[in-house]
Amino acid sequence: MDLRGAYTLAAKVNVTALASSGDQGASSPSNVAGTTLFTKPVVNWPASDPLVTGVGGTQLHLNQAGMRTAPDNVWNDTAILGSPAAGGGGVSSVFPRPGYQSSVSSVTGTHRGVPDVSLSAAVNGAGIIFFSGSFTIVGGTSWASPTFAGIVAIADQVAGHDLGSLNSALYKLGPGSAGLPDITAGNNTVSFTQGGKTHTVKGFTAVKGYDLSSGLGTVDGAKLVAALAAS
Repeated sequence: MDLRGAYTLAAKVNVTALASSGDQGASSPSNVAGTTLFTKPVVNWPASDPLVTGVGGTQLHLNQAGMRTAPDNVWNDTAILGSPAAGGGGVSSVFPRPGYQSSVSSVTGTHRGVPDVSLSAAVNGAGIIFFSGSFTIVGGTSWASPTFAGIVAIADQVAGHDLGSLNSALYKLGPGSAGLPDITAGNNTVSFTQGGKTHTVKGFTAVKGYDLSSGLGTVDGAKLVAALAAS
């Protein structure tokens, strides 16, 4: 945990820290190479750090005009891709529940729950970027977190100062509030074959209110910018 000093310093100097919750649903790589996975529910650090806002994944359903054709759901492309591909989420075994999560203690228990919010991460409906001379798609929570970073940067500009740690403000707003549309569909359960056996790591289902697959919900950028700047 030596690297945690960076987040401690960030909190002291009012720098917002965000981190992706992971792309293997309720599991996560159990080795550095990422060739094996945990067969029990785990969460990723630094997203699970109380000093960090953990960003999970959703799937959008849009038409060609960019209008929603159905409500967003928790990102889980595992069945489509044939390997774990879903937003990370669960309860930390290391960090106790921070004060800002007292309102969701019935979900997290006595430990830190993650994610805090979720944004578009699905490969099925991925973002399109122009890279190295051609168009390609991007997905995963490593796409969701920088998307949220852009929203936070705009909120900083509107507020006229650095907002610093966001979590207290986010949980004060709560799921379903202005800027935090609730996610009530999907889950981050994943199945995979490893060592000649098929494993299913049971994750969490999105429900009304805070949950361990989508957090407080997704983000309505314009409304959340105004709410964060006002806070």
